[in-house]
Amino acid sequence: MTLSRLPLLRLLVALLLSVLSCTVVLAQAGTANGSDAEAHQRWLTTAERAEQMIDSEDVSNASLETMRSNLVRYRETFVSTRDRNSSRIKTLQSQLEALGPEPEEGSEEPQDIAEMRAQLNTQLDRLRVPRVVAEEAYTRADGLIAEIDRILRDRQTARLLTRGPSPLLPEHWAAAFSDLRRYVTAISNELHGSWHSSMVRQEFQNRLPFIVFLVLVGAVLLARGRVWAKRFGNYMRSYGGRNTGVWSFVVSVARILLPLLGVIIIVRALLYGGLFGFRGEMLLEQIPIWGGIFLLFRWLSDKIFTQHNDNMLLPVNPEQYTQTRFLVDLLAGTLILAGMVQLLSRAENISAASFAVLIFPVVVLASLILLRLHRLSAYVPSARDESDDGDRELGKLSRLMRRTVFVLALVAPVLAMAGYVQAAIALIFPVMLTLTLIGTMVVVHGFLVDVYAWLSRRGEAVRDGLASILFAIALILASLPILALIWGARLSDLTELWTKFITGFQVGDIHISPTSFLVFVLIFVVGYVLTQLTKSGLRSALLPRTRLDSGAQNAVVAGTGYIGVFLAALAAITMAGLDLSSLAIVAGALSVGVGFGLQTIVSNFVSGIILLVERPISKGDWIEVGGLMGYVRDISVRSTRIESFDRFDVIVPNSDLISGTVTNYTRGNTIGRAIVTVEVAYGSDTRKVEAILNDIANNHPMVLANPAPYALFKGIGSNAYEFEIRAILRDVNWILNVKSDMYHEIVERFAEAGIETPRPQRDLWLRNAGEFDMARAGPPQVQAEGPRTAADVPEQGGDRP
Repeated sequence: MTLSRLPLLRLLVALLLSVLSCTVVLAQAGTANGSDAEAHQRWLTTAERAEQMIDSEDVSNASLETMRSNLVRYRETFVSTRDRNSSRIKTLQSQLEALGPEPEEGSEEPQDIAEMRAQLNTQLDRLRVPRVVAEEAYTRADGLIAEIDRILRDRQTARLLTRGPSPLLPEHWAAAFSDLRRYVTAISNELHGSWHSSMVRQEFQNRLPFIVFLVLVGAVLLARGRVWAKRFGNYMRSYGGRNTGVWSFVVSVARILLPLLGVIIIVRALLYGGLFGFRGEMLLEQIPIWGGIFLLFRWLSDKIFTQHNDNMLLPVNPEQYTQTRFLVDLLAGTLILAGMVQLLSRAENISAASFAVLIFPVVVLASLILLRLHRLSAYVPSARDESDDGDRELGKLSRLMRRTVFVLALVAPVLAMAGYVQAAIALIFPVMLTLTLIGTMVVVHGFLVDVYAWLSRRGEAVRDGLASILFAIALILASLPILALIWGARLSDLTELWTKFITGFQVGDIHISPTSFLVFVLIFVVGYVLTQLTKSGLRSALLPRTRLDSGAQNAVVAGTGYIGVFLAALAAITMAGLDLSSLAIVAGALSVGVGFGLQTIVSNFVSGIILLVERPISKGDWIEVGGLMGYVRDISVRSTRIESFDRFDVIVPNSDLISGTVTNYTRGNTIGRAIVTVEVAYGSDTRKVEAILNDIANNHPMVLANPAPYALFKGIGSNAYEFEIRAILRDVNWILNVKSDMYHEIVERFAEAGIETPRPQRDLWLRNAGEFDMARAGPPQVQAEGPRTAADVPEQGGDRP
């Protein structure tokens, strides 16, 4: 029963009765001690304040971000409230369905059933009300969040497209340098004032021993960190992985982290001293970030531009590696300078003109460095062979990337000169960070491939294998969020996308989400593994101890596998919360497709089930079907694999085995009859031949004594007397060996007894034989010719083909 089918009066009464009980789930975390009405009112107040902020144009971005965070927390609460009573609602609906449909108008049902139905409907209404309220609140919160995101994006776009003062105008230069000098002076004054404060100085002196200790620790890490990292790598190489590049990567990362840790410790020590004011603390807090940027760029330049690295994305002449590394270090410096200007803008709230003047040299310097790198990367190594499709595509990507960098490096200074400083910043610095991200992904990909090659012991073959491609795909997917942040996306945008992804979507009455999908995959994998373990146990431990033959054992194992996979899929669907009844339409559509396009596959599938159940043939049987003879090696749902006597595998559709004529030579047992045909020359003693054949058949070890073998005189042929041995073999699979043994024995015994095998002859009569003789004898001679008789014709003959 759905909400739309409830009577309106019942719904209104239920809303009035349960409004106080459902508002408790609408409160935020930490409001459990407050009343339900206050919590609900708090949400309504927050929503109204958010709507007022959206309608106002003077609200700052920071205020909007704060309000958005509050709305996100409310929305998460509404989601948990909406799904809290789902199980109980399903139970009540099942109980109502068990009572049967409601009586039609004019008819009555028993009083106890009517009372039970009314009680269940009342409980169902009370449980549905919190869901309805939470759904409405969730929709409202989601809409407000979307509106705030739209406002922030519009403001960001307007800021990029707004034209400000040009940094080339000399009238702005004095103010810019004055703001810079004022900032430096302010930091100096703060430090001077703190030092001359007796309280601050006393506190600093009390903390001085610990500050000195921290500074010494940081200085040691800065001075000895790289040496310790190298020693650590040499020590780890003793455990394996030499010449793989794994420990070289680890050492290079340690050479970054240890000095960076030293910088962080020194900065923490200076902040702990308490001598710096607001501006000084802001500056100190940025120093670890700037140090990390510099160390990261230095690390990339050392990893990429080396004599042993063949970098396709940015090919550079090895003779210019030193210059290239220096330019990369300068790029890090430009990012640090840009961060200093941004810090100055936040600390002093300088004018747009001063900001444009101070940031313009940094933009120009960054553009010049990128242009120089583009010129250096125009070098293409002659030794590179781009005949491979992968190298060719990678070369195209490299050229496209270099051209894009070249264009943006030219456009950014022009935009800054025209007054579009924010647009220039949004172009030039994201380009630098994107190149940094790509370089980092390339280096990390090489490290992952080296680790896999070391662990799998496959060496360089891994670089062209599937693992390398999978690592590349994983790194690309992992870098997409970082790339979005670099190019202006807000962190809240990414979290919103993640929330939408986790929430899932609705398909009819089925709610599909990543959580349900993961549950489905997990349950199915567990069921599949248990099925395989069960099949293995049956095949190796249980079934060999029974009296079932190999064919029956194979049928039991295969049937267990099919049933296990079906049950695993059914359990996975149920545990994932998917309603199978909602798939009826899909199943109907699939049945039409099965009827028209998949009938052959379905026929083979059903035939496979019949083969496994009735077992007219089993694994290991010797069969003949459609002129093909061989052993059954495997019976699957769709087809059967037969191994011919030539050791070829032949795949036969199961429908052919069910609908066609099949000869099974070993069905039930391996006993079978062998027939050996023998011919002897005319005039042979037939009784003696028959006795020899009977003796040969009775003495062969593969011939059964009961029923006893016998020899038959079949008849008189056109060229010989015809005999036949008929014998029942213990194992018909040895029929060819038995025939071979008998023929050997027959030849030996016939030779001893003087019995000849027939040599069929054929008389050949030639017409005009006289002309043939004359041509062979030479010129004709006059002689008397008498009558020609048959004796004058030479007799020719040969074996019958």
